[in-house]
This record gives sequence, C-alpha cells and structure tokens, in this order.
Amino acid sequence: MQLLAPDMQAVDGVIRQRLRSEVGLVEQVADYIIFSGGKRMRPALVCLCSKVVSEHFKSEGRALQTIPSAIWSLASIVEFIHTATLLHDDVVDESSLRRARQTANAIFGNAASVLVGDFLYSRAFQMMVELESLPVMAVLAEATNVIAEGEVLQLMNCQDPDVDEERYLQVIRFKTAKLFEASCCLPAVIGHADASLVEALAAYGRHLGTAFQIIDDWLDYNGDAQEMGKQLGDDLREGKPTLPLITLMRDGSPQAQQQVRAAIETPESTDVQALLALVRASGALDYTRQAAEREAAMAQAALAPLADSVFKTHLIDLASFVVTRRH
Repeated sequence: MQLLAPDMQAVDGVIRQRLRSEVGLVEQVADYIIFSGGKRMRPALVCLCSKVVSEHFKSEGRALQTIPSAIWSLASIVEFIHTATLLHDDVVDESSLRRARQTANAIFGNAASVLVGDFLYSRAFQMMVELESLPVMAVLAEATNVIAEGEVLQLMNCQDPDVDEERYLQVIRFKTAKLFEASCCLPAVIGHADASLVEALAAYGRHLGTAFQIIDDWLDYNGDAQEMGKQLGDDLREGKPTLPLITLMRDGSPQAQQQVRAAIETPESTDVQALLALVRASGALDYTRQAAEREAAMAQAALAPLADSVFKTHLIDLASFVVTRRH
C-alpha cells in the first residue's frame, strides 16, 4: 500500500533494530522468518488505523497527540507477536513449507524455533513497557493470552469430527482475529480516544481477522499452490476440521459424511486428492466464502462511527480485498 510506504519503511527499521541480540542464532532465525516476504498486514493495520483516528480527531477539532515512533513501535510489537506464533505453529503442525520457503524449524530445528519464538514474545513485552501505557499493555497482554488459548483450542479440535461451526469460529476469534482486533484498536487506545471509537476499531479488526482466516481455510481447498507457496490440503493432512469440511459433514450425503469423519479421525490414511475433489463438488466452498463475506461486511459496518477519510476508505477496501485474494 503506497499510502503507508514511509511508515512501513520506518517499521522495518524498528524491527531490524529490535531484533539485535548478542546471540547470533536468535537474529538468524528471527530475521529468516520476519523478512521472508509476509504480508505485514497487522503492522500495516496499526499504521493505517492511527491515520484513521487522527482524521477522526481532526473532524472533532482536536489533534492526536501520539508521536509516530510510538505507532511504529506498536506495529513492530504486533509483528513480533505474530511471528512468534508462526514459529510455534510450524513446530506444532510439523510444517516444512511456508510462503514457498522452508520453515524455520525445517532449517534450524524445533528447539531453536520455539526458543526464538519465546525471544520475540519477551522482546515484544520489553517494547510494551517502554511505551509506558498501561491501557496498551492491557490490550496486548490479553491478546497474547487469548492467542495462546486459541492454539490450545485448535490442538483439542484436531482429529475431532464433531467440531461444529461455533467451535471452529471460536478458534479463529482467539487464534487469529484477536491480534487483528488489537492491531486496529491500539492507535485509539494510545491516543486516549473514547471507548466507542476503540470498540468500533476493535470490532472492525475482529471481523476482518475472522474473514481473513476463513478465506485462508477456503484457499486450502481451492487455491493455487504456486501462488500460496504451499501445497493444498495441509489442513486435511493435519486432521483439522475447518469450515469446508464442517459444512460437508453437516450438509453432505451419509457417504460424504462418513468419508469426512474418517479423514478427520485418521488423516494419515486419507486420499487427500479424492477428498479435495469431494469438497469442491459440494456446496461447502460456496458456504465458506459466503461466511467470509458476511464477516467482511460486518467489518465495514463497524467503521460507521468514524469520520470519512481516504484512510477509512482504505480500511473498507481492505475488507473487500481480504475475501477476494488468492494467497
């Protein structure tokens, strides 16, 4: 997003500076995953929402007092937390490929990945303290805790064919949407905005993050492996009951339901290609996309209390992009 180019360049500078460690392997592993070509969506949301808040304050005849360096620090903090979850996720999932590259655990080993993930969490909390804002610390501490609970919930759901849509969405709201929510509301929190404005941006982030993850799960069945940088059907291979499978399990024929149940319970013996074809031939992918579109529409609606600006328009457009992306 060209509009945010100067801010994102500054955020990258903060990230590089705060990754420095006397332990060479820490820098090596962290640098490998952070600068591996990710979307930087969460730090971009911090920067974009700070501009939305600033424009809203201007419409009310006041100024946002937050200095840019504080926003850049917040953006770096959320990227460190996100990267730590990726490092831990890949170990738990035994993943070997992310963004068309080998995962950090595949190169450096599980122990190094877990420990560097811990370093990123602790560095994020050091940076939070430096901001000297208890409300900001409260938001980020809660988000980090909820994300960890989401990881455990997802682990509990693996290979459980009785997971329903509600349990699936709970994992998403904890594991993915919570950091989106924090990223969007933090500029309002540090800027001492009214509670209604904080909640409007939090709701936007919550629904945006939910839509984002639902489409990720849709892409695992209907994406382009080359564009995505990973093979399709990874969730199937791990026995994860995501919305396409849950929908087919609920609405499919008895034979289809039996095949889905067997695939979730014993993923190691699943004919992945056959089940991918079964999901694509059903209405499960249409239902999944519609669920993402509903979340995106709720994200856009949540922005209603905010003053109109070019930055608010970008948030609205981003919600539309999230459900049409191909990787």
